Order: sequence, then structure tokens, then C-alpha cells
Amino acid sequence: MTEPSFAGSVNIAMKIPRADYEATVAFYRDVLGLPVTTEDASSTPTVSATHSVRFGPTTLWLDRVDTYSQPDLWLEIHTDDLDGATHRLADNGIGTCDEIEPIVGTSFRSHWIKNPAGIVHHLAERRAA
Repeated sequence: MTEPSFAGSVNIAMKIPRADYEATVAFYRDVLGLPVTTEDASSTPTVSATHSVRFGPTTLWLDRVDTYSQPDLWLEIHTDDLDGATHRLADNGIGTCDEIEPIVGTSFRSHWIKNPAGIVHHLAERRAA
């Protein structure tokens, strides 16, 4: 059995409380002058508004989460074998936590996990074509 591979993704999500959201969007758009685009948040029930920011080779997602009292940073990791990756992580004490946000509207399999420091990662299976 081959070991699953892992790779960092180009997606980072910043979950932002309602009170800080507009000022945070304005910071990236107006202060830094980065390209900021309003996006559709309807497929993610916990997110009430979202913007994407071109952040070099990365897309920084600014997500307004009305139930948050402080910001949170979420990262994405790709794997070529979701089942193998999930087993490897479980063997190392990292379980899935898909209850934190529904995963809908994707054409690939994925799970939510947290690293030992509690940072959320979207573990997404991306198979070579």
C-alpha cells in the first residue's frame, strides 16, 4: 500500500466576526489595494458573506461568520488519497471534524481536520487527471 501524499493548497480562509468584517474587507481592498471580489456564500450555511482576495499565488477568502467573537484562520491541504490520508492522520491522533461546517457543492471528496494547535484544515482529495 502506498502512502498518501499531501500538498499545501492555494486557499486560505479567514473567518471574521460580523463586527470586524467590513473593516477587514476595506483593509485588503482600500488600504493594501489588492483585488477583492464579492463572492456567493449561499453554499456555506455558516458563512453570511464572503469575498476573495488575490493574495499573490494564493486566494485569501474573507468569510463573515456572525456567530464568531474572534477571527480564525483555516488552511487547505490536498491529498491524492483521502482514505489513506484519513487513516494516516488517525494513526497520528488527528481525527476528522466534519461537524464544524457542512461541505457542500464540491466535486471532490474532503474532510475537515484540526492540527494539534486547533487550526482547521480542509483536507481535499485531488486526483491526477
